[in-house]
Amino acid sequence: MSLEAAAVSARSGFACMFSTSDEYETALITERRAQGRYAQPRRNWPMAAFVGVALMVAGSAIWLL
Repeated sequence: MSLEAAAVSARSGFACMFSTSDEYETALITERRAQGRYAQPRRNWPMAAFVGVALMVAGSAIWLL
């Protein structure tokens, strides 16, 4: 009886909590987001592009005068 209990205990040590790799990856990403590992993307690039183009236009206008 104790041999069967030991075998069941040994098998349960190798069991995985996730039935598919998608579940594992979802849990991993959720945990990493909770830890703050994924930074929020910057959303001000359109303004930076506008300022860059405006400076290029102003520089061209000054250069041509």
